[in-house]
Amino acid sequence: MSVSTELPASLIPTLPGPSYADAALFGQEQERIFEAYWFAALRGAEIEGPGAFRTVDVGRENVIVVRGRDRQLRAFLNVCRHRGARVCMEQSGTGQRKLQCGYHAWTYALDGALISAPNLSQMPDVDRSQFGLIRVHLREWLGYVWLCIAEEPPSFEDTVIGAVAERLGAADDIELWGIDRLEVGKRITYDVNANWKLIVENFMECYHCATIHPELVEVLPEFAEGYAAQYFVGHGAEFGENVAGFTVDGSEGVAAIPGVDEEHDRKYYAITVNPQVFINLVPDHVIFHRMFPVAADRTIVECDWLYLPEVVESGKDVAASVELFHRVNEQDFDAAERCQLTASSKGYAKGGVLVPTEHHIGLFHEWVTRQLDSAQPIGADTR
Repeated sequence: MSVSTELPASLIPTLPGPSYADAALFGQEQERIFEAYWFAALRGAEIEGPGAFRTVDVGRENVIVVRGRDRQLRAFLNVCRHRGARVCMEQSGTGQRKLQCGYHAWTYALDGALISAPNLSQMPDVDRSQFGLIRVHLREWLGYVWLCIAEEPPSFEDTVIGAVAERLGAADDIELWGIDRLEVGKRITYDVNANWKLIVENFMECYHCATIHPELVEVLPEFAEGYAAQYFVGHGAEFGENVAGFTVDGSEGVAAIPGVDEEHDRKYYAITVNPQVFINLVPDHVIFHRMFPVAADRTIVECDWLYLPEVVESGKDVAASVELFHRVNEQDFDAAERCQLTASSKGYAKGGVLVPTEHHIGLFHEWVTRQLDSAQPIGADTR
């Protein structure tokens, strides 16, 4: 049976099915996308006090993020410079005075410098400054630690802050929410059996909203029409007339964030920052997703619900607001897993199609394709 490849103007093609299932292609994505661009790794407040550290996977690399005695955060590849053993085996720790490899006891200061090793004094020709831990680029923004593995990272202002500015219409608008000062009221980690691109594509469109998100379209009625608010620069989807807050039942939420002005009140904004961040803004909280792709058909998604510190400290019940987007997440991830099941089918070998309200997904496909087609993508490590 043959299928015509000629499409009417209303339809444009998706990526082919193997793009979502091929392990070798996923390896290229790890190298040319996740190790080449800025990656939101963790919330800075999770590393409190000198000597506190966390380890996190970025692409194919494991990275140590540690707070020094000067209280500054630094990041290093979790690789001993002696024989390549992993230095920190734990995912987190506190009060460390040094970082020591458990194999031969090569020992590093919290700033990554090599400070001692067995018999090192008997090797006077060894310059310790040449054998410190390998530094990873680090930026703090919106309360999160962003890492870039590449030797020469792309401009943070262009690729991260610029993506937010492009969506909201102005870079300063996101500062109204004071995200760096908010606290995590709830975190849910999802283990999704789907390719990371399927999750991004789903987040970018609302053609599916009326089908699988009944609670969401009750709160945001315009989503029932199939348009994604994040497609329009500066546009926020308005709450329904009888909706009091961004909650599962439309009931009133918690105290609004003081900086959110009248122009942004009673609206929902959604932002995609390639390659792995979704930011959702509503008047009283922020929902911040970070994706950690681990295989062609598996992605860990960590989702934070961020509220004013006084809301978190008071123990106020935020279940109604958490439950709304938790349901949205579960519905979205189920849809992505449905697509993953057929990614290797001959019925999807050439891919599918995008209708007009999904055409902007094609821009994301073009971005991914450019990274994979380029022998040296922006920010690539040339070691």
